[in-house]
Amino acid sequence: MADITAALVKELRELTGAGMMDCKKALKENSGDIESSVDWLRSQGLSAAAKKSGRAASEGLVAVTVVDDKGAIIELNSETDFVARNEVFQSVAKTICGIAIEENGDLEAIKNANYPGGGSVTDQLTHQIATIGENMNLRRSCVLEVDTGIICSYIHNAVKPDLGKIGVLIALESTAGAQQLETFGKQISMHVAAANPLAMSRSDINEVDLNREKTILVEQAKDSGKPPEIIEKMVEGRLSKYYSEVCLLEQKFVIDPDVSVQKAISSFSKEIGTEIVLKDFVRFGLGDGIEKEEQDFAAEVAAVASNA
Repeated sequence: MADITAALVKELRELTGAGMMDCKKALKENSGDIESSVDWLRSQGLSAAAKKSGRAASEGLVAVTVVDDKGAIIELNSETDFVARNEVFQSVAKTICGIAIEENGDLEAIKNANYPGGGSVTDQLTHQIATIGENMNLRRSCVLEVDTGIICSYIHNAVKPDLGKIGVLIALESTAGAQQLETFGKQISMHVAAANPLAMSRSDINEVDLNREKTILVEQAKDSGKPPEIIEKMVEGRLSKYYSEVCLLEQKFVIDPDVSVQKAISSFSKEIGTEIVLKDFVRFGLGDGIEKEEQDFAAEVAAVASNA
């Protein structure tokens, strides 16, 4: 058998764009011959998959799963919503979410983890790209865990159980029984999905975001022409309003807008006779922060016609 050097693997990767392990396998299968290896990768659909990997993937699914006192959430992207409705794609998303729990949400560890049936998660995604014909990307993942209490999950407008476009996990710490906590936990999860809080509390807000907001508020207040001491009070008042809009514990509870989320938690704690602490939360909205390419259908048709 020919010696498969790193230089050979690198050369094949540059020619095809396929993954390193796929290139290594192709070279082994073809005794180190580059041209035969290129053909082999094409026959396996792996070279084509590499080309598709450059295309924007902003659709797909958010998946959640809870096992005992641990919950995972992932975002698996595809190029179109049509693929997200494919049962195979949905099954892959569920399977990867289960793997995410085992790997504690570590994205790279998930990608390198064994996928049921053989190969890694990355290998499985490459296979699906080649089979389905669209780029796919495991974009992000997170795991929440409690020592005592429950993890609650919620999917807004689920396409299948635990699969949809907005997913939430919350961690409630309490000595209360799971049955006592589940309904209330579901309500908090639904609130997070609807209100999309930026942080748990004031101290958790990113300093860059806070400074940006302060700068905007100061400039707005200066435009009023009021004296500096009045401007300072105006900024304080507007900043308090900002906190109430973006901090989960200060937001008006969607189930009962007359109270904040923190007051709702305190009231329920008194009702069941034991303390409840909202330890953490995570919300994934499909495609958050991804720039979606706007396509001009008329221009696309014209371009195709001109090349015909």
